[in-house]
Amino acid sequence: MPSARQARARRGLMTGDTGTRALADVRPGHRLVRREDFAFADLYPGRGDGFESCRLVDGSTGATHMGLSLCSLVDGCLDTHVHSYEESFYVLEGRPVLCLDGRAIELKPGACGVAPVGVPHAWRGAGRALWVEMVAPRPRPDGSDTFFLGPAPEGGGAPVDVRDPRNRHLFLLTEGEMDLDRLKRGAAVTAPTVSASMATAVLAYSGIAVKMLVDQRLDAQLHTMFMVDYQPGAVAHPHDHPFEESYYMLDGEVDVVADGERYTLRPGDVFWTGTGCVHAFYETQGGQVRWLETSAPAPPPRYSYRFERDWELIEGE
Repeated sequence: MPSARQARARRGLMTGDTGTRALADVRPGHRLVRREDFAFADLYPGRGDGFESCRLVDGSTGATHMGLSLCSLVDGCLDTHVHSYEESFYVLEGRPVLCLDGRAIELKPGACGVAPVGVPHAWRGAGRALWVEMVAPRPRPDGSDTFFLGPAPEGGGAPVDVRDPRNRHLFLLTEGEMDLDRLKRGAAVTAPTVSASMATAVLAYSGIAVKMLVDQRLDAQLHTMFMVDYQPGAVAHPHDHPFEESYYMLDGEVDVVADGERYTLRPGDVFWTGTGCVHAFYETQGGQVRWLETSAPAPPPRYSYRFERDWELIEGE
């Protein structure tokens, strides 16, 4: 249901009462990509073996600040390279080895991290690995912002351990780390994951739990990546942001309304909202929901959210 302010704006467009008709006709935009429509391709021919990528969000979909992909590596490698953009990842399947910052680390599902601008990195692994990749700013379509330096290093990788201070660009989200009841209790110094600190903190509101994965804590400057859990009946009321967002669905179903259109998102689906796109999320099935979310540019310290209902309170004063 449009607000009174939105209804007046629409009437103005129909009657010609505004001098900004052309601008008002342009919506910020959103995009839905269903899992069944994913298509993988060799993004870097001749630069490795067994690596493919599926572009989900980029300039062709309307994005200005970000690129989102699903990456697959099967018994192969991707040569050492650098980007003039920032790249983060979240591992969904398998145990790929990431060579980053002079070290080789064997990752696993739940592992995430960032390759900062200009930092050499490479991928390799046995079996099949699958991860979500987020880059900011938006990659150039001709690939001129990626530079290859040589073959991927050989040899095994050490298991990921986020307590190791040398793994300063990595994090590992394990089972139960978004359980608020668990976080209320003191953690043992020998806890198998990260030592208790703000790195383990979870933000909770309106039936929603948010866990930051990649931000300035890992030396990401241009974007953020975080995990979102919805409890039954959770809701995020209509709002927009001064940045773009993407959402990769992992578990459950959730309804999203964007630009006045409603969709049901299911595991594997991807959704994107542009800067200024008014959107909202509603859990309506009585189940739990989880998705991986990214934002670019990185949200500002204040005014990250603009809720429609808050500004409508002062209407008519």
